[in-house]
Amino acid sequence: MADDPISQLVPFAAQGAPATPGPVDLRSDTVTRPTPGMRAAMASAEVGDDVYAEDPTVNALEAEVAALFGHEAALFAPTGSMANQIAIQVLVPPGEELLCDADAHVVTYEIGAAAAIGGVSTRTWSPVGADLDPEVVAAMIRPDGYHAVPTRAIAVEQTHNRGGGGVIPLTALAELRRVADDAGIGLHCDGARIWHAHVADGVPLASYGELFDTLSVCLSKGLGAPAGSLVVGSAERIARARVIRKRMGGGMRQAGILAAAGRYALRQHVERLAEDHVRAARLAEALAPFGVLAGPVRTNIVPLDLTKCGFDAPELGAAARDRGVLVSVLGPRIARLVTHHDLDDAGVDRAVEVLTEIFRH
Repeated sequence: MADDPISQLVPFAAQGAPATPGPVDLRSDTVTRPTPGMRAAMASAEVGDDVYAEDPTVNALEAEVAALFGHEAALFAPTGSMANQIAIQVLVPPGEELLCDADAHVVTYEIGAAAAIGGVSTRTWSPVGADLDPEVVAAMIRPDGYHAVPTRAIAVEQTHNRGGGGVIPLTALAELRRVADDAGIGLHCDGARIWHAHVADGVPLASYGELFDTLSVCLSKGLGAPAGSLVVGSAERIARARVIRKRMGGGMRQAGILAAAGRYALRQHVERLAEDHVRAARLAEALAPFGVLAGPVRTNIVPLDLTKCGFDAPELGAAARDRGVLVSVLGPRIARLVTHHDLDDAGVDRAVEVLTEIFRH
């Protein structure tokens, strides 16, 4: 990863998780709190009016992230969902079509925003997480004519949330880029956790960036900032994105206070994601004998399928909560554990103790 621009940032300096007592929270990597160093960066941030493009800290963050992914420009947005929906509207006109998998965040957890806000039709392939088959996607593309809704873009998720934090191989993404080019359509990456893919596989961020017309990248999941995502793309597309952001109510004023947290996170919290991967692997190893793992664990998400062990996920969630461990319940028999900046080794030890006790009984 030496040639990746991320290596040019200030070296990682570990700061332990905040020492606030409470339950071991494995629900999501969105539950993290700003570290003391991040709070200091926020407090001292130079700010201006970002709607006028005059916030120097936001401008610096946008330039840094665009450079990391090898694109011309980036746009700071309050949330990952807004960043995704801005990118989709940039690529897909109203009444036309986006293709994605049926478990994709853009159609599962963004409450119909593509249709409700962008007038975008979506069509999905069967969910396979990170096991992307570009030929399946290619067969779904509809051209202009035939009285059908034309396909204008494809969206993929890296890493894949409901796919258990799986990483789509670079070779598969390159083949999907060829499919999109052959069809003359756009390709978007929901890269909320792309930092995890970068650390897990050693793929330079710019190598991901060159494959996509637009990316959304999140600062408030693995990187631990309190808020914020960015849309990344060409200067022309980001100029359009800025208009869409304003239309959606995402134009913020002295947003440099939040952008400063993101800049700090890029410098301090990217390489440490490897620690989250190690802790997730420890959880998976401890739970494997109970037959509850839904798939391999590549990054910071441990997916659980409780079908064979006789547990309902809500039952597991309630039992774990009673013992001071919080897990995410995604369905009647599906649950999830997520490691993050605020989870240390002692927290993993406690989670293993509680969950193994529950599964043994």
